[in-house]
Parts: sequence; structure tokens; C-alpha cells
Amino acid sequence: MTFKSYENQGVIVLQIEGSLIGEEVGSGLLDAANDAINNGLVQCAIDIEKVKYINSSGIGVLITLLTKFRNQEGEVIIVNPSEHVKKLLIITKLTAIFKIADSVEQAVNELIS
Repeated sequence: MTFKSYENQGVIVLQIEGSLIGEEVGSGLLDAANDAINNGLVQCAIDIEKVKYINSSGIGVLITLLTKFRNQEGEVIIVNPSEHVKKLLIITKLTAIFKIADSVEQAVNELIS
């Protein structure tokens, strides 16, 4: 898995590619989230369009990110999950706690409004 993070209109965007598995993979994401929060960015869009596979550890990373940002009065929106990942989010009932957007632009607009 690789990821990059960037700011878009005051929103931190975490763009993930590959497989979101294992906590060692998630530590880089959590570090990026901590850096964003320390810099005053509390709104986050997680672009998982290019995530091919996610396991329970990956879901744990997403929930940890959500908790970090909500503890700072922020929010997290998941962007464009694949059909496989979307089914997993539905089965695990995570669609009840995560907002989902079709594009980074839609997520940013929701987060800044």
C-alpha cells in the first residue's frame, strides 16, 4: 500500500492505493492524520478508489482515523470505495458511521459547508 496526503481547501485528503491491510501499513496514515490535526486540519477525506482489498486491520485503521478527527470536532468522509470495499462497509454496518462521497470534490464541499 502507498498513500499520499495533501490539503484541499482546508481539508486533509489521504489518497490510498493498493491493499489496506495490517497495522504497520496504517501507522503512516495515522502519522499523516496526527500531523494534519497538529496543523489545525480537522476535516478529512479518505480517497480509497484505488484500494483493491481491505481486511479487519484496515477497517480498524479507518475507524481510528474517524475517531481521531471526531475527537477534534472534525469529520471523515470516505471517497469512492470500490464495489468490493463498499460491500464490506455495508456488511460491517460501517456505512452507518462513515459518510461516503463519489469524488474528492464532493467530499471537500460537504466538509467545508
